[in-house]
Amino acid sequence: MSPVLVALALLFAGGLAAVHLFVSKLRSLGVGPRSRWLSLAGGVAVAYVFVHLMPKLAAEQERLQGAVGEDFGFLEYHVYLVSLVGLMVFYGLERWILLSRKGSARARAGAFWLHVASFGAYNVLIGYLLIHRDETGLPDLLFYAVAMALHFAVNDFGLRRHHGRLYDRFGRWVLAAAVLAGWAVGASVEISDAWIAVLIAFLGGAVIFNVLKEELPEERESRFGPFLAGAGFYAALLLLVP
Repeated sequence: MSPVLVALALLFAGGLAAVHLFVSKLRSLGVGPRSRWLSLAGGVAVAYVFVHLMPKLAAEQERLQGAVGEDFGFLEYHVYLVSLVGLMVFYGLERWILLSRKGSARARAGAFWLHVASFGAYNVLIGYLLIHRDETGLPDLLFYAVAMALHFAVNDFGLRRHHGRLYDRFGRWVLAAAVLAGWAVGASVEISDAWIAVLIAFLGGAVIFNVLKEELPEERESRFGPFLAGAGFYAALLLLVP
């Protein structure tokens, strides 16, 4: 990636961090029924995964055949398994957090820090991929940053719903710092194409789960229309812009 795009990636990383720090000021997004804007944001993130990330994983299969070696040979044809792993990791985490909320204060505190640590690692990955993806041009960077910013807004309200003031005092700062740390790692460390494909696959599965868990429960009173509009609009943009 050129120095100009690295600098732009830092600017976008700052914007992603700002989402965690300031999106709570938009109080209207946090009331029920679920805000149509959060549903629209979730639709955008899911469209990005299915229309942009997943097709690129299909293209990566041929590159993986020559890059993974015997130790990772199963990924030559099953890189989508990594997406499934990403989805299942965050599904398991979500179930554990929900059960821990019914336990003691110590259990709830432990659940909070595990939740924050997991999403912190998630944000480091997203920050890292601001620099290292299959395509590194400005349009691709912009599409990625916008989709992840809207996804962060959805995640932020979900985490605040789980943990309340504890998240406001500590969690959002950790997650904001994590995405900047991911950019810093990306600017200084480059890994192989095979591992980039693995990270993208894991991210895709995790994004799908983290969006749908906010949309599907009945008590969220989710809005299908805005979700569909966000997915359709962003999918069309991704298909129209080379």
